[in-house]
Amino acid sequence: MAERTVRIGSTHGLHARPAKLFTEAVVASGASVTIAKAGKSPVNAASILSVIAQGIDHGDEVTLTVDGGDEQAVLDSLVNLLSTDHDG
Repeated sequence: MAERTVRIGSTHGLHARPAKLFTEAVVASGASVTIAKAGKSPVNAASILSVIAQGIDHGDEVTLTVDGGDEQAVLDSLVNLLSTDHDG
């Protein structure tokens, strides 16, 4: 299991478009991934509704946990995706 905390880069937070990109990448990885905003319980990162319900804004820190597959490579890819501004 691999875990890392990342700051959200999208100007408007993890709204529908970046959340869709993120959840699609999670599903494509084949790994079991959770995402948790500080102070909230981890949720299934493959579920766009669960991710959006976290209410993640620009600059918030989230913790990703990856279990299965090439965990470090999956984590690197997802961290890169979340730290990128998809609204710019």
